[in-house]
Amino acid sequence: MDTDLMLVLGLAISVLAIPSLLSAFAESRAPRAGAIMVLIGGVLVVVALTQKPSGYTFAEIPEVVFSVIGRFIN
Repeated sequence: MDTDLMLVLGLAISVLAIPSLLSAFAESRAPRAGAIMVLIGGVLVVVALTQKPSGYTFAEIPEVVFSVIGRFIN
C-alpha cells in the first residue's frame, strides 16, 4: 500500500471516529468502536510517517489528500 494512501486513510478513519466517541461519552457507555477506529487510524498514520523516507510536513498534507482523491477520480 502506498504511504500517501495510508496517511489519507488513517486521517479519514480518525476523523470518522470522533462522532462515535462523542456519542459514547454522551450516553455514558464505553467508546469501543470509536477507540478501535482511532487505534486503526493512528497505526496507519504512524506507519505512513515512518515508511516515507523524507516524512510529511503539515504543509504537504492537503496536497497529499487531493492527489490521492485525484488518483481515484481519474
